[in-house]
Amino acid sequence: MMTEHPASPLIHDILHKYWGYDTFRPAQEDIILSVIDGHDTLGLLPTGGGKSITFQIPALALDGLTVVVTPLISLMKDQVDNLYDRGIRAVCLHSGLSRAEHRLGLDRCRLGKAKLLYLSPEKLQSERFLETLRDMNVSLIVVDEAHCISQWGYDFRPSYLKIAALRNIFPNAPVLALTASATPDVVEDIARQLKFKSHHVFSRSFSRPNISYIVRNDYDKDGQLMNILNHTRGSAIVYVRSRMRTRQIATMLASKGISADYYHAGLPAQEKSQKQEQWKHEEIRVIVATNAFGMGIDKPDVRVVVHVDCPQSLEEYYQEAGRAGRDGKPAYAVLIVSPHDKGKLTRAVDEAFPPKEYIRRIYELAGNFLSIPVGEGYGHIYEFNLTKFVQTYSLQPRQSYSALHILTQAQHFEFMDEVSTRSRVMITANKEDLYSVHLDPMAENIFNLMMRSYTGLFADFVSIDESLLAQRAGATEQNVCHALITLSRMHILQYIPRKTTPYILYTSSRSMPDEILLPHSIYEDQKQRMQHRIEAMKDFAFGNNECRVNVMLRYFGEVPQNTCGICDSCRSRNKRNRPQNNATDLNESLKYMIGQKARSLHYLFNESAYRNEEIISALRELMRKGIVSIDENDNFTLNK
Repeated sequence: MMTEHPASPLIHDILHKYWGYDTFRPAQEDIILSVIDGHDTLGLLPTGGGKSITFQIPALALDGLTVVVTPLISLMKDQVDNLYDRGIRAVCLHSGLSRAEHRLGLDRCRLGKAKLLYLSPEKLQSERFLETLRDMNVSLIVVDEAHCISQWGYDFRPSYLKIAALRNIFPNAPVLALTASATPDVVEDIARQLKFKSHHVFSRSFSRPNISYIVRNDYDKDGQLMNILNHTRGSAIVYVRSRMRTRQIATMLASKGISADYYHAGLPAQEKSQKQEQWKHEEIRVIVATNAFGMGIDKPDVRVVVHVDCPQSLEEYYQEAGRAGRDGKPAYAVLIVSPHDKGKLTRAVDEAFPPKEYIRRIYELAGNFLSIPVGEGYGHIYEFNLTKFVQTYSLQPRQSYSALHILTQAQHFEFMDEVSTRSRVMITANKEDLYSVHLDPMAENIFNLMMRSYTGLFADFVSIDESLLAQRAGATEQNVCHALITLSRMHILQYIPRKTTPYILYTSSRSMPDEILLPHSIYEDQKQRMQHRIEAMKDFAFGNNECRVNVMLRYFGEVPQNTCGICDSCRSRNKRNRPQNNATDLNESLKYMIGQKARSLHYLFNESAYRNEEIISALRELMRKGIVSIDENDNFTLNK
C-alpha cells in the first residue's frame, strides 16, 4: 500500500481553496510534489493540460518567491489578473511598465508582498536586474514554453539561454520547465540547457481522444472553410500565416453571414484585448488569427480549429489544434491544404535560411540604417522599422526577417520583434500652474478624470488606458487622444502614445561584415532540423494511409497502441473495410444526421462511416419512401 506524500493534503487544500477543484488532472500532482521535494522537473503537458497550476500551487506552498520566466507578455498580464481575482499576490515585469511601476513591483517582491514574479526572458539580460534579484528569497524557478531554450526546437530564442544565470544566483531553488510539445531530443536538450541535477520528467500522452483530426485537400480553401463552419457549431479559431489574410478571411466570412473578426500581433493592445474578450464571451463566433492568438487563453469550449495555411512543424500544429475541445467534448481540428502547399513547405527552408553572405549583408545594412559606426552600439537599443528597412534597400522581406533572427541566435545583436508599449503620461506643469490653465470642457473633463484615475502622475510616467478614460468621460478614444495631444502642446504634460515596434539591442559593438561568424550549430544544424520538421509535416498533411494521430505520436516519441478511429484517414479506412450488409444501421444514421439539420451530400459523405455508393443508394430509398427530400439549396431534409 502506497503511503501518502506529506505535502499531499496541503496542495489539495490549496487547490480547493483557490480554484474550487477537488482533484488534479493527470500528471499535475506528480509535477507539484516533485517540485516541492526540491527536484528539477520537466512537465510535458498538452495544450489545455493545466500547466499553470503546476507552479502556482507550489508557489503558495513554498515559503519564498516563485520566479516565472515566460515570453508572452499578454499571458503574464492575464495570469496576474486571474491570480489577483483569486486573492493571490503576483507581479509581472515587462517593457510596457513605467519606471515607477517597475520599482513598485520589485519592492513588493522584496518585502514578501507577492508570491509570484513573472518576467520576460529579456529582463535577465540586465546584470543590474540580476543583482536586484539576489536580495530576494527565491524558492522556485519556472520556465514556461521551455522548448524555446532548445536549438533542437521549432521556436528557439537566444534570450532563454540567460535563464541558466538564475541557477547560479539561486543554486538551491529547483527548476520547473513546462512545455506542451517537445520531441525526445528537445526534452534532453531542455534538461541540459537548464543544468538539471537529476531527471524528473512527467508527461501525458499527446493523444487527445476527443479531437477528430481531419485534412481536406482542395484548391478552393474558402469554399472548404465555409463548408466546415456551416456544418459545425460553437466557437471556432481559423489560423492563417499572414496578417493581411486574417482581415481578408474574416471579411469574407462576415459577408456570408458568419460572425467573425480578425486578430494579429500588430493590432493595438486594447483592440487585441477587446477582440479576444468578444470571442471569449461568444459575441463573435469565429476569430481569424495568426499564431499570435491562443497562448494562455482559457476557453474550453472551442469546437473547431481550422488551419487554412499549413504550419511548418507538427509542434506548432499540435499546439494550435489542441486549443479545440479543452472541455473534453467532441471537437474538430481541420487542416485545409492544396497541392501548392507542399511546394511552399519546401521553399520555407530556403526562406528561413538565406545564404550566409546575404545574412552578413543584412547585418551591415542594419548598422547603416541605424547610423551606428563600426566599433559602436554596444549596450544600446534602437527602434527598427523593418518595413522601411527592406524598402530602403530593396530587400526580400521574409529572407531579411529570417536573417535578423539568425543574427540574433548567433548573438551579434538581439532583434526583438514588435515590443508593445502602453500609452504613458507624466504631468510636467506645477500644481499651482494648473489653476490658471483654460481648457475646453471636453479636455478639462478628460484631464480631471485622468487625475482621479491614476496616481504618481507628477513623479514619473504612468501607463494609462485611453479606452477606459473614454468610457468614463462618455467620449471616444479619438477625443481622449486629441485632448492629451493638446495638453502636451500646452506643456502641461508629456504624452507617449502606445505603439508596437521592433527593436534591435546591440549585445556587442558593431563589427565588419567579414567578422560575422555564423556557427555550424546556428546555421547548418538548425537548417537540417527544420528540413526534418518540414518532412514530418508533409507526411501528416499529404499522407492518407495512416491514422493522423499515430503519425503525430511517433513524431513526439510515443509508441501508438491503437488507431484513433475518428480522423479522416481512419474513417476512410473504416468505409473501405465495412461490410455491405448493414442497410438498417445506415438508414438510421442518415435519418439522425438529417434530422438534426439539413445536410449536404458532401457532409454525409464525410461524416458517415459507410461507402459513398451505399449512402447514395440509401438516400434514394429514403426519398422513394417519402422520408427524406431535397430543399432548394440541394440539402437533404427529414420530412415531418
